[in-house]
Amino acid sequence: MLARVYSGAVCGVDAYEVEIEVNAGHGDPQTVIVGLPDAAVKESKDRVHTAISNSGFKAHRGRTTINLAPANIRKEGPSFDLPIAIGILSADDEIPPERLADFALVGELALSGEVRRVRGILPITLQARRDGRKGILVPYDNAAEAAVVDGIEVYPVKTLRQAAEFMAGTLEQEAFTGAGIPASPNDVDEELDYADVKGQEQARRAVEVAVAGGHNILMIGSPGTGKTMLAKRIATILPPMLLEESLETSKIHSIAGTLPPHIPLITRRPFRAPHHTVSDAGLLGGGTYPTPGEVSLAHHGVLFLDELPEFHRNVLEVLRQPLEDGHVTIARAATTVTFPCRFMLVAAMNPCPCGYLGDTQRECRCSSTQVQHYRNRISGPLMDRIDLHVEVPSVRYQDLTSLSRGESSTAIRDRVLAARRIQRDRFKGQRRIHCNAGMNSRQVHAHCRLANDAQETLRNAINQMHLSARAYDRILKVSRTIADLNGSTDIQNQHIAEAIQYRVMDRQW
Repeated sequence: MLARVYSGAVCGVDAYEVEIEVNAGHGDPQTVIVGLPDAAVKESKDRVHTAISNSGFKAHRGRTTINLAPANIRKEGPSFDLPIAIGILSADDEIPPERLADFALVGELALSGEVRRVRGILPITLQARRDGRKGILVPYDNAAEAAVVDGIEVYPVKTLRQAAEFMAGTLEQEAFTGAGIPASPNDVDEELDYADVKGQEQARRAVEVAVAGGHNILMIGSPGTGKTMLAKRIATILPPMLLEESLETSKIHSIAGTLPPHIPLITRRPFRAPHHTVSDAGLLGGGTYPTPGEVSLAHHGVLFLDELPEFHRNVLEVLRQPLEDGHVTIARAATTVTFPCRFMLVAAMNPCPCGYLGDTQRECRCSSTQVQHYRNRISGPLMDRIDLHVEVPSVRYQDLTSLSRGESSTAIRDRVLAARRIQRDRFKGQRRIHCNAGMNSRQVHAHCRLANDAQETLRNAINQMHLSARAYDRILKVSRTIADLNGSTDIQNQHIAEAIQYRVMDRQW
């Protein structure tokens, strides 16, 4: 008898439907899986038959042929165990075939018949809804993640026996309703606050400007000046995620397997800080069948690269295209996938190899050649793509010993949100542009109108600092954000002057 069961698989950040055909016929007692299965899928026949026997069902003793369609796309992972088992039971007349078309099934089976958690449930559930399925059967530990999707009933199962009885209609089960969007979408870490930062008023202002416009920022300073402290507190002043952003980010983390079991939907903007020994595949994503890298895991959040010149040169160079396009395409012999990666880059570096160039308290031991070689580890094209370069000087003793607290993250966040509201109204109706950093050249021309004295200031800066066309656009975008923070419609001279001030490395490169 022939049975058809429906499941799903992930390609990139989206899923596609997989139709599983199971034919239980006569012949030698063997099971054959076709449809470009990988090693994990081929091994599923042994897991499935053992799980069926240990769940109290009789195993088919003839030839069983299993086809995974579409047959021209490679299938990978253990998530097809549950639908294959249900298909075998249906082909053996244990489950009536009428109900199978209404449901999608996903899950890995243990030899005992237990249904185990798998990756990629969120995009698979979204695809099942698009395909018109009434419900989806998922592992119990994946239920909260799947239930984030409206318009489809989610049925969590713990064992193969439970799934088989539900599909046979002999077990009634209520759809899972314990998830949904968390009640507190503006979740921030209350232990971190900019009020704890001593001094560094200029650096704090630069960080505020960067977050308000979604700009990339580089902080240069000696060890112990507070660069990492400033970076880690950026999460406390970021605007809350929109529902669309939360779903996109959660899909990526679901595919990568980094979505915690108790968090069905990511509502806090990601903050990723890979070590400087990371490879280009670890940063961009890769593997024989590509998975998301750090730039995609930081989607709609922050990617923090500490000790920027210590990263391998080839690793830094591959950042140029994602920073410009907001997505990364990984091509392999077997497949080509595209992952989104719209993130805010926050980087930190020392001014020289020893770290004390320009320090007023300690003497630098580096020669000019060593300093130049150190800075040349970061290419000019990459530096062009960083909007703000700001110096973080040593903290003065009177600031360290002061009992007064600095401005809180809450106060800074209020100004950031006000500026973001202005930008949201500005780009209303334009897809995928929510802040000034995302403007293209046409939008820069339309929204970055300069007063006469501001034009003269910018002209002098371009000529004296020999800035590139890309740096020119970056200055205009940053000045537009500064004007938004000040509630100004046009960009005034002081806004341009402040934006130029944040191009420290252009003066020293």
